[in-house]
Amino acid sequence: MALAKLTLHPLDKYLRTDRLPHIWCPGCGIGIALGAMLRAIDRRINEGKLDRNKVVFVTGIGCSARVSFYVDFDSAHTLHGRAIPFATGVKLANPSLEVIVVGGDGDIAGIGGNHLLHAAKRNMDLFVVMITNFVYAMTGGQLAPTTPLKVYTTTTPHGNPEPPLNVVKLVASLNANYVARASITTPHYIEMFTYKALGMRGFRFLEVISTCPEVYGRHIGLRNPVTMFEELKKRVRYKPNPVIDESDIDWEKGIVIGEYVVRNNPSYLDLVKRG
Repeated sequence: MALAKLTLHPLDKYLRTDRLPHIWCPGCGIGIALGAMLRAIDRRINEGKLDRNKVVFVTGIGCSARVSFYVDFDSAHTLHGRAIPFATGVKLANPSLEVIVVGGDGDIAGIGGNHLLHAAKRNMDLFVVMITNFVYAMTGGQLAPTTPLKVYTTTTPHGNPEPPLNVVKLVASLNANYVARASITTPHYIEMFTYKALGMRGFRFLEVISTCPEVYGRHIGLRNPVTMFEELKKRVRYKPNPVIDESDIDWEKGIVIGEYVVRNNPSYLDLVKRG
């Protein structure tokens, strides 16, 4: 009996399939986010608007940072919180590269928060994707900068007493040219926003809400990944051209996704060239 011929997925050409299976847990949304990003990259490449050999992924440490292990592009897996300054060095060394930073909220907004501020302030020519799961997922579910108010984590057994950091509002208040938010329950928006960001200059920031089905979901009583996904889906609401005051995250009231900032300010490289 002849074996059926293996049919590869069109996006497999962008993956290091020899490193599969991946380490992500069943029900994790990081794969959904990565798939949507790769579809946007594929569109840009097929349209002749992006050179595959000039795409670079830079990540720090954490679940989301493992993206650099699996993409078949030039990539760097750097220190915790240091992906943005490393990526800045890559871009300044070779401005022709399209540099993409991927990390979790703990990595980007927590450990690397200061680097995020300065890169956005400079309007550095980077595309940063922050996959927000509301906890430090890889190390046990500790409180993260973005953990919603009153939510239980391993380090807040009585509920989080702190208001969460709104990274969309923070980056929008600086000099970034593009600020958007999507969710793993809306992968078409992840793809749409990634495609748009890759066609822009300056600092571009995309937050992707991807609640961890293990240490976030289980801690709040959602012990099944499908249940966690459906609960997140109920809370996510797309709005065209939302105002920045609608970007606050409230687990009970919901999460507004959309494009919050679209600007065409001179990028850091534009300013350096002028100098």
